[in-house]
Amino acid sequence: MSDLKMPAKSQRLGVFVELRKRLQTGLIIVGKEVTTHPGDVAVTGEDSCLNIRTSSGETSLALPKGVAFEQGSCIPTPAGESCEELHFRLRITVSKSMDPEASDSAKETLRAKRTYCFYCQSCMTRLLEDREFKRVLPLPNGNWSALVDDWCCHADPFANRKLLPRVDDCLLGDTFFLLNRDGSCDQTLTEEVKPAGSEDVQDPKKTCRRLALVSCKSCSSGVGEAVSPETLKLYITQVVVEPAEGDRNPEASLSRSLFLERTIAARLVELSSSLSTFHFSVQTPDGKPFLLLWMLNSDSVVASVPETCVEAERSPAAVAPGGPSLRAVRALKLLYTACSHPGPQQRDIVASWEVSAIGHPVVLPLRVCKELLEVMEESNSTLPASMRCMRSYERGRA
Repeated sequence: MSDLKMPAKSQRLGVFVELRKRLQTGLIIVGKEVTTHPGDVAVTGEDSCLNIRTSSGETSLALPKGVAFEQGSCIPTPAGESCEELHFRLRITVSKSMDPEASDSAKETLRAKRTYCFYCQSCMTRLLEDREFKRVLPLPNGNWSALVDDWCCHADPFANRKLLPRVDDCLLGDTFFLLNRDGSCDQTLTEEVKPAGSEDVQDPKKTCRRLALVSCKSCSSGVGEAVSPETLKLYITQVVVEPAEGDRNPEASLSRSLFLERTIAARLVELSSSLSTFHFSVQTPDGKPFLLLWMLNSDSVVASVPETCVEAERSPAAVAPGGPSLRAVRALKLLYTACSHPGPQQRDIVASWEVSAIGHPVVLPLRVCKELLEVMEESNSTLPASMRCMRSYERGRA
């Protein structure tokens, strides 16, 4: 996740910073357009601030509270010579009393006996108002039905049965909420039956599974599915959930790409922690893999500064009176590959994942899968050239 505006693909890299809190190490990469000599780069630090001075100007980055640069620890390395980049390694200190980072996951905030409102993320129209749940329960793992034979000594008691919420229940899936619809839903939601996911409806030999898709009546943006006449499935990427009490307002100003980035990143961290897995298969509702994600680490603090910003910082007037205008923020580091990639090495990766069944399924609507791929590609474009690929995977951050 980044608070820095992502540079356009035509902009050249100025300075890239990645700090690892667990390892207490860091990497600085300086683009060739900024300087070509390691001696022109000087790194210093103050309280929660990192200063990088080059012959083109000085860049000041605000660091998260409790993270500090260890003076005199920055040394050049030959790692970026093939890409005409300057690489530097450094050490940081991380305060043991750092406050735990707040989760961006709506699933983490839901509690029983409290009242919530559900908003359409696209237009911020209130879809469900003042919903109080007597029970908020997690659903079994997405692959639970394949393990039933190991649990039961008799016929599968769950065969052909759906797990549906009771009245005033909210069931939490990996990427969705299951809850009962009420009379107000007819005023805010519309329903339309369409083919599931990316199935080829032109192939007469294929049985086309159809879904009752639910959309916001105000903006026509899809928010989920109707899994039964009484039950709604709302995807966490399509709705904003806020407590009904208090003065907190939903983040209407948050861009779609940033909301999607934060929501998926928070969910991957939760799933990795609870399931001890680092491989995820982003799938459409018909079960077809769309994107493979391999989570490398979740403790990075990163900043990517384009060359134009480095030059702008040359002027003292460019630095805000209250401190640095640029901020290094926490990020999730991922390798990814699109399942539709035509390259032979990528096809081998996809086939290997499918045979080994190593990717935990993360089911999202097809449109959201495409949006997520765009977010990953945009993130990849902001990385230094030496960090964009690894073993036939693309590298991204969220």
